[in-house]
Amino acid sequence: MRSVSVYILLIILFSCGKTGQTKNLTQLIDEGLNFSLDQYKLMAESLPDSTRLPRSTNPDDGSLVTSGTNWWCSGFFPGSLWYLFEYSKDQNILVEAVNRTAPLEKEKLNTGTHDLGFMLYNSFGNGYRLNGNLHYKDILVTGAKSLISRYNDTVGCIRSWDHGSWTFPVIVDNMMNLEYLFWATRVTGDSVFFKIAVNHTNKTIQNHFRNDWSSYHVVDYDPATGEPIQKQTAQGAFDESAWARGQAWGLYGFTVAFRETGNEKYLEVAKNIADFILKHPNLPEDMVPYWDFNAPEIPNTKRDASSAAIISSALLELQKYVDKESSEMYLNAAEKIIRTLSSPLYRAGIGENNNFILMHSVGSLPANSEVDVPLSYADYYYIEALMRFREIL
Repeated sequence: MRSVSVYILLIILFSCGKTGQTKNLTQLIDEGLNFSLDQYKLMAESLPDSTRLPRSTNPDDGSLVTSGTNWWCSGFFPGSLWYLFEYSKDQNILVEAVNRTAPLEKEKLNTGTHDLGFMLYNSFGNGYRLNGNLHYKDILVTGAKSLISRYNDTVGCIRSWDHGSWTFPVIVDNMMNLEYLFWATRVTGDSVFFKIAVNHTNKTIQNHFRNDWSSYHVVDYDPATGEPIQKQTAQGAFDESAWARGQAWGLYGFTVAFRETGNEKYLEVAKNIADFILKHPNLPEDMVPYWDFNAPEIPNTKRDASSAAIISSALLELQKYVDKESSEMYLNAAEKIIRTLSSPLYRAGIGENNNFILMHSVGSLPANSEVDVPLSYADYYYIEALMRFREIL
C-alpha cells in the first residue's frame, strides 16, 4: 500500500496539468461530467417510453437504435443516470434514474443470459448503493440466484451463450458479471455466490489466456468432463488475435476479483493484462485501441472507444493496489485515454450523436454489427472513469 505522500504527489501532478495540455485534469473531469449530464437529459427527453433503452445508432440512416429490457446492454443507461445523479444531486436526474431502472425488474427471473450483472447490477446495484432501497436489494438477490442457475460445477464456470454451435461456451466478458456475485455473498451471507465467482475466475485463468496474457474471447467446454473443446475469438479478427474489448473486460474483471478476494494471483493477472495492453506495439499514441490489437488492416481500421473507456476505468481502480511506479504508469495511461475521449475526435457535441456521449465504438466488426457507432456501454464506462478520477482528485 502506498503512503499518503504518494497521493499528494499525484494530486499535485494532475492539478498542475502537463506540457501541451490546456486544461488541468480537475477542470476536464468536471466539464466531461457536466456535458454528460446535459447530454443524457436530452437523451431522456428523446425517449418518453421508459421501457425502451438507448442502444446505438443505425449506421445506414443515423436513427436511434433502442432495446427492450432483455437486451444485454439494458442496464447501462439507467446505471449512467445513477452515476450522474451521484455527481450532480440533480433531482430530475434522480427521477429519470428511478423511472429507467424500474422496467428492468422482470429480468431478475431471466435465466437465459449471463449478462445480469450488466443488466441488474449496473442499474439496481448503483441505485441501491446510493439510496439503500430494500426493494432494490431483493430484486438484486433474486437476479443473482438466476445468474448462478447457469453454473456447471464440472466446468467450474457460468455458461455464457445459449446460441450457436458451441456446447458450453464461456466468454471473457463473463468476468464482468462476477462482481454481482461477490456483492450477493456480502449482503446475504450465502457463500455460494462467492464460491461460484472464484471458481469461474480460476477456470478463466486456466484456459482463457495465452503466454503473452492476451485472452481468447470464447472457450467452449465439454460439460461432462470440464475440459476445453476449442478456443476462439468470435468478435475479433481471428481466433489467435487479441480482440480489444475482450482484453478490456479481462483487465476490469480481474481487478475486481482481487478487490473482492484479496487473492494476489488475481492481482498478478490484472497487472499482466495491463502490461499486454499498455506495452503493445499496436496501441496508438492516443491510447484508444484499434478494435483488435492484431487487425490485419492496422492502421487503416476502426478504433474502439468502448474498449478505451473500460480500460481507463479499470486502470483507475488497479492503480490503488500496486507499487508507486506501476500506479503512476496506470494513472498516466488512464488520464491520456480520458483526455482523448473528451476531445472532439471522440466526444460528440451537445444534442448530436443521438444524444450519446462518445462516438466511434465497435460492437462486432466480423458480424458487421454496430461498427463505428456510439454504444451505451462506452458512455457508461466513460462516466465511471470520470467519477473515479474525481474521487482520486
